[in-house]
Amino acid sequence: MKKNEKTTFICQSCGYQTPKWMGKCPDCNEWQTFVEETQKKEPCRFDKTGSISGTQEPVPINSIELIKEHRLLTGIKEFDRVLGGGLVSGSLVLIGGDPGIGKSTLMLQALHGLAIKGCKVLYVSGEESIKQIKIRSERLSTASSDMLVVSEIDLETIISMVDKYKPGVLVIDSIQTMFNGDLNSAPGSVSQVRESTMHLMLMAKKTGIPTFLVGHVTKDGAIAGPRIMEHMVDTVLYFEGDRNHVFRILRAVKNRFGSTNEIGVFEMKDKGLDEVTNPSAVFLSERPENTPGSIVTASVEGTRPILIEIQGLAGNTTLGTPRRTILGLDHNRVSLLVAVMERKLGFQLMGHDIFMNVAGGVRVDEPAVDMGIIAAVASSFLDRSIAGGTVVIGEVGLTGEVRAISHTDIRVSEIKKMGFTRCLVPASNLKRMSAIPGIEVIGIHNISQAMEILF
Repeated sequence: MKKNEKTTFICQSCGYQTPKWMGKCPDCNEWQTFVEETQKKEPCRFDKTGSISGTQEPVPINSIELIKEHRLLTGIKEFDRVLGGGLVSGSLVLIGGDPGIGKSTLMLQALHGLAIKGCKVLYVSGEESIKQIKIRSERLSTASSDMLVVSEIDLETIISMVDKYKPGVLVIDSIQTMFNGDLNSAPGSVSQVRESTMHLMLMAKKTGIPTFLVGHVTKDGAIAGPRIMEHMVDTVLYFEGDRNHVFRILRAVKNRFGSTNEIGVFEMKDKGLDEVTNPSAVFLSERPENTPGSIVTASVEGTRPILIEIQGLAGNTTLGTPRRTILGLDHNRVSLLVAVMERKLGFQLMGHDIFMNVAGGVRVDEPAVDMGIIAAVASSFLDRSIAGGTVVIGEVGLTGEVRAISHTDIRVSEIKKMGFTRCLVPASNLKRMSAIPGIEVIGIHNISQAMEILF
């Protein structure tokens, strides 16, 4: 071994480093994740990326002149909304999701939308040959003369291609397959992923080319590789959904150029991903009428209100510990609300299994759906259906009070647009709301009052 090199063991799950091998990572508690890697002692200077060299003097922030840049639109409105209104020049976007969820399909469709507008784009695949990309492109009808494709994993070669062809947008599919010749570790290792991301970030900032990085995810759903990769990029997108369901949710968890609350809804079809412009109508299309355990509530994702159906099932159990199976909702939040129902409503739920589901495969973490959870569980427990045309919204506290929520006006407007005639909202929100004709809005102070109105 050369004197300027040293051997370390790096956890492939979290990036923890140790001079000797360990069976269990003390940082993330994962087993058998340490891999031996050889690292150079001197820091990498990223000269091959053509980064700006030399020292720049700091300047007052108010003296910096800004030129309003036009964002690149992919033609996929749901995608552009999640990005914050389009692609920003020089931005680095990381998109992750389960295998087969549609990441590569979305990238091809987005590049096609740019290519048909005359923008030259480059799609770099480290997992497929160019013939395989062509087959998939024909199925998706995304072939264009301005879309360049190449199958390559060597980072230096890719950067040379970017310098030669100067594409308007670059896609790397996937970052875990990239290989940097300066490192001795295998592609997909922590060192390779970190260094490759750093080189691509510097290239994107210097050239102004928006760059997409497709990332694999671990069994826990997090993007594989060190978390520093998520800190280096400008935007982190997660493609969510079950492969057995047709709906896909594109969610931003980090965005330096827009809101992180926006979501895009897509439907997977034979010809690729189709936009769902009215998610509320889709999620409620198969809702059963006059059925115990079903209730509609309104969630807000960014600037978009979405009506969702929450289903609850409470049944007797023969087990010592009742089961709590929750899909699409926070498990701890549901347990908290069940405890509030036992204490404030007198429901004996300790001897009942409780199953909760959000129809359509959507995941909701907003406290404003607390009243929907309580109404669904109460409806199933009492075996009484809630009157049709009713929607409930509101956050519930530990003492049973219904607290105010945000964006009440746009929620109620969406509820009215979808044909519902009655809405239960927190009483404090009702005082500040403007009158909306065509729908009965009822203010509630606590969950006991809500149960009297619903049942």
